[in-house]
Amino acid sequence: MKKLFSLALALSIGAAVFAQEKKDVTLNIVPLPQHVQIKNGSFKINANTKIAFDSEEDKKVAALFQDFLKSNYNLNLTLAKSAGKNSIYFSSKSAKSGNTEAYDLNIASDQITVSGKAAGLFYGMQSLIQLLPVDKKAGIEIPQASIQDEPRFAYRGLHLDVGRHFFPVAFVKKYIDILASYKLNTFHWHLTDDQGWRIEIKSHPKLTQIGGYRNQTLLGNYKTDGDYDNTPYGGFYTQDQIKEVVAYAKAKYVTVIPEIEMPGHALAALSAYPELGCGDQPGPYTAAQTWGVFDDVFCAGKEETFKLLEDVIDEVIPLFPSEYIHIGGDECPKTKWKTCPHCQKRIKDNNLKDEHELQSYFIQRMEKYINSKGKRIIGWDEILEGGLAPNATVMSWRGDQGAIDAANQGHDVIITANSYGLYFDHKQGADQNREPLSIGGLSTLHKVYAADPMPTKISENNKKHVLGVQANIWTEYIGSSNKVEFTILPRVLALSEIAWTQPENKNWKNFSEQRAARQLAKLDQTNTFYRVPEVYGITDTTIYASEYTIRDLKPSVEGAKIYYTLDNYDPSELDLEYTGPVKVTVPNSKERVFKAVVVTPSGKRSNYIRVNIINTKK
Repeated sequence: MKKLFSLALALSIGAAVFAQEKKDVTLNIVPLPQHVQIKNGSFKINANTKIAFDSEEDKKVAALFQDFLKSNYNLNLTLAKSAGKNSIYFSSKSAKSGNTEAYDLNIASDQITVSGKAAGLFYGMQSLIQLLPVDKKAGIEIPQASIQDEPRFAYRGLHLDVGRHFFPVAFVKKYIDILASYKLNTFHWHLTDDQGWRIEIKSHPKLTQIGGYRNQTLLGNYKTDGDYDNTPYGGFYTQDQIKEVVAYAKAKYVTVIPEIEMPGHALAALSAYPELGCGDQPGPYTAAQTWGVFDDVFCAGKEETFKLLEDVIDEVIPLFPSEYIHIGGDECPKTKWKTCPHCQKRIKDNNLKDEHELQSYFIQRMEKYINSKGKRIIGWDEILEGGLAPNATVMSWRGDQGAIDAANQGHDVIITANSYGLYFDHKQGADQNREPLSIGGLSTLHKVYAADPMPTKISENNKKHVLGVQANIWTEYIGSSNKVEFTILPRVLALSEIAWTQPENKNWKNFSEQRAARQLAKLDQTNTFYRVPEVYGITDTTIYASEYTIRDLKPSVEGAKIYYTLDNYDPSELDLEYTGPVKVTVPNSKERVFKAVVVTPSGKRSNYIRVNIINTKK
């Protein structure tokens, strides 16, 4: 059942609107395809419809579609090697594009043809499933149409930090399903940090035996004299579990990139092997129990440090077929290095100018080793400091300046800037009192959708170095799988669109009020958590008037209802339902507070929107 639900989640959600002959037509596809032509008529799926395929690889995709129909529509269709009338044909032979992520979807009255190679065929199937009716009791009728589609960017990623909080394999798979359902193709798995080392390394077992656990965890917001839960916490993935996740992702055309943090964010590793800290008598260390950046980092002057990290890389590489290994490189204080005799000797022996160049030495040395194993490195934009490693790809998170600098130097970059709204651990609404506990910041659905992951200051010749875009989930304040889902949804819809769709085709009103609203209505029928966006049509504001009419409100989820109050109490389904314009009359020297909330069919609700209407007349 878990497999079937994951497949349903990965394949069944989407929405899209296109114009043809000045008439809007909704095709329920997200992200928005590049080209759609709507035709008259439809294709009807019945018990005699066959699912055809070309090759054994195509058969895998055809079988996924067969399983989906069986589990969701109680239709057990036959697989066949020959396509004819009343068939759904998955074909790599008829693929027109050399782009392995491109697809064509042609729906005629007597046959549906999905054309594409590898991932493209899979994405075409996703779009086809998104065209199936929501009402599973009705007949399955799909509108005739022709779709030609391919992504804007080759790299379309979502990150998950399992160092601060650990998440089980079953949830990691569901997370991958969410990526695949919106045509994201990269899962960045942040596996080590100060608070926990989460990947089994057989040559150095204490990394997980000791480094995989902390004594307790901070409660609430970060503060120096904070309260703690007094409960040991930890966990890690065995290498067999890692292989299981990587294989699962591969079947969904998702590449898994592991991140092994160095030289900073190393407290968990140092707790296991304290001799790798700075000084002649380092330690003792413990895995961090709170959040932030810590001065204790890997010693850059000891050969033992590089020997352990090379051993780690030797075990990580066979587990991950990805071209890349992410080595962090961010937030590495130089405090300990400045007073460490081993680090200072390294600086002197290698004619380095300072500790920033020592970090560059560290990164370049590890890059050379990783390159020798046939892999490339990705690092956060701090790896630019002291000189960039020759073949490194930069993940620009502190705004887009890192991406601009690296791309203009001829290095590949990935945009993951917090200033673009791509830190999904940031709160989703401006009022912290209406949001769950978070690290702060602000990343609204609109902010993500408005982002363009192609910085204008990158020269035209170097824009080819922008590989794509990624959003990050740091889990200091996200301790449950449910909260991870709430954190990424619905913002992952916007991420998928800025990663896939050409910017000139984007339309916020259409996306938010129509296509995302449909997506969330489908999610509302599952056991997936998501944040319900606020009512569309108004925002928090103050109006000075004796009379004001609230009008043109829309629910943010298709099929949901809007409820409101006029007495400053928080509205619920027990209050008045909004069905049309509401006229608010305010006596002299008085005010009225209009609050409105969206309530979905499953009972989920949005934060309220508040309008203060004040009559200043006496």
